[in-house]
Amino acid sequence: MATFSEEQNLPGPIYVYQIPVRIWHWLHALSITTLIITGYFIANPLPSMSGEASDHFVMGTLRLVHFSSAFVFAIGLLVRFYLAFIGNHYARELIIVPVFHGGFWRRVWHEIKFYAFVTRKCRKNVGHNTLAQLFMWMINIVLALFMMCTGFALYSQGTGAGSWADSLFGWVFVLEASSQTVRMWHLMGMWLMLLFIIVHVYMVIRADFASRQNGTSAMITGWRTFKDDGPIEPR
Repeated sequence: MATFSEEQNLPGPIYVYQIPVRIWHWLHALSITTLIITGYFIANPLPSMSGEASDHFVMGTLRLVHFSSAFVFAIGLLVRFYLAFIGNHYARELIIVPVFHGGFWRRVWHEIKFYAFVTRKCRKNVGHNTLAQLFMWMINIVLALFMMCTGFALYSQGTGAGSWADSLFGWVFVLEASSQTVRMWHLMGMWLMLLFIIVHVYMVIRADFASRQNGTSAMITGWRTFKDDGPIEPR
């Protein structure tokens, strides 16, 4: 299958998402889903079960799964930063957002109107549209780093003073001494991520039906295909 450059404004398929980026995306989605489910039950424990706790160890298992998923989440985030430097142009969209570019916010406002059904005009994009790119950065970079720092800070309370978690993330308790407050920050971040997932799934599904390019399949195959022969939206 031949590829076409974005500059040529040709409607052929373009290889956008490389294999490492696609693997990271699905592992990231799986780890977030697991973290949200287990985190909810850690914050709202299941009813007590009869008999000895050692016979069930339900909450202990939930915490183990939560911590394991957190390591996948954190390591994956570091790998994603690395991929942004060695990958193609589209691998950097998650990290580098052109907020100082003249037309960026104008295109963001247009996408807001499109998803809010205010306008039917649909722009043609190769990578993420500007609205998706902005929110991907806010959630998958800014909020993800916040969740990683607060989460491992709470984890350090179990590993003890002087542990790697305490050495790297103990500074969180310098900013906020109350572990309960940090826990509430972490919990609020979880709800923000859940809200993002709902909006993200809506935007991707709608893109499959209403946009001028494919949506879900692009993150499966890596190829961006188009539904018309019109020009590609300049970035």
